[in-house]
Amino acid sequence: MSFSPKSAQIQFFLNIFPHCLLYPGCIHAVTLEVKDKNSTCIKADLSASFSIAYNTSSRTVQISLPNSTTVDTTSSTCGKDGGAPWLVAVFGFGHTLGLSFSTNRSLYDVANLTLQYNLSDTSVFPSANMSGVVTLVSASPGIQAAINTTYRCVSPTVVAVGTANVTFTNMRLQAYMPGNDLSRAESVCMADQTSTTSSPTTVSTTTAAPAPTPTPSGTPEQGNYSVKDTNGTTCLLAQMGLQLNVSYASRSQNKTVQELLNLNPNLTNSSGSCGVSSATLVLTGGQNTTLSFTFTLNSTTSKYRLSGITLFARWADMSVPFSVSNTSLNYLRSTLGYSYMCNAEQTLFVSAAFSLNTFKLKVQPFGVKTDQFATAEQCQMDQNQMLIPIIVGAALAGLVLITLIAYLIGKRRSHAGYQAI
Repeated sequence: MSFSPKSAQIQFFLNIFPHCLLYPGCIHAVTLEVKDKNSTCIKADLSASFSIAYNTSSRTVQISLPNSTTVDTTSSTCGKDGGAPWLVAVFGFGHTLGLSFSTNRSLYDVANLTLQYNLSDTSVFPSANMSGVVTLVSASPGIQAAINTTYRCVSPTVVAVGTANVTFTNMRLQAYMPGNDLSRAESVCMADQTSTTSSPTTVSTTTAAPAPTPTPSGTPEQGNYSVKDTNGTTCLLAQMGLQLNVSYASRSQNKTVQELLNLNPNLTNSSGSCGVSSATLVLTGGQNTTLSFTFTLNSTTSKYRLSGITLFARWADMSVPFSVSNTSLNYLRSTLGYSYMCNAEQTLFVSAAFSLNTFKLKVQPFGVKTDQFATAEQCQMDQNQMLIPIIVGAALAGLVLITLIAYLIGKRRSHAGYQAI
């Protein structure tokens, strides 16, 4: 991205990024803390840069997390009342970086990463053909550590999130903290353990990922999932059976293979977030599979849709971790104040390497009241299936009626052939 000395944007960047204009590649380190009263529960010392494509990927902007970055105390939380802990950093004019966390009591990890950037900020996004805030969500980026230890990764870690890349360097981070300072015990990322250079690497963790637990073939079990807002109120409800159809590079077979995997709801945790016009449901299956759904509400038409699906998988036979994100989808369309229901099997195509099969699905990402689904709007396939017996019944009734009429006509003609003498 080039900067014109005669434009006002140079002053903005000198204020926000005072040295990075002078030294290309410069990235500032910031310290961020989330507190509950006087107790710190999340702390991060890190540097981050962003490569964001916009105008349908025709332009790309490079920015970094500035010194002026602060913690959004309204959105950030320690995860009380069953909610997920969140660290939300705010910078510039309406840009945010969010990290949500989950734990299985022995390990903790970043369950998903959310990047919001404001296209109305013309100093950063010149000639943008759209305005407003864009939200991108990535499934688990592979940042994982043992509980009561600090995650440390000096090497650059690149996380793909929709049409953007987030690169972390010199990261020291801890969630579920027992004290106010980062633990001296560290879980060091694999890149730091094995790399001899500072070239960017794909995300990796300190522990080997277990193989996914296979489930019986056939229809997957229906799971019940929900998301709560920062007040502990349920804001998203979902019931569905899910089947992953993934093509990936197999280490053992040295070729691309295709696998169907049913998501086991008994081994899946749900988290996410709710906003006025965007809601996210994140399903985490152990430490190896994270599936994320993003719903978008059009306030003008009062219609919502499933606009994004992200899958991150780290299965034992994969040569490299599998990561796919599509934020331009148009599935599960319904009206605000209603839930969406589809009992029929649906296939949601996300990319050439990943599609998602849904069974007995019911979801409501907006307007949830009293923890109950609102009246459902049914998918077209369910409506068609309801019409089939009606059509068949009407056809049979018509056939019976035609037969009866033919019989009466035949009987009447039979009587007409005999005249009294």
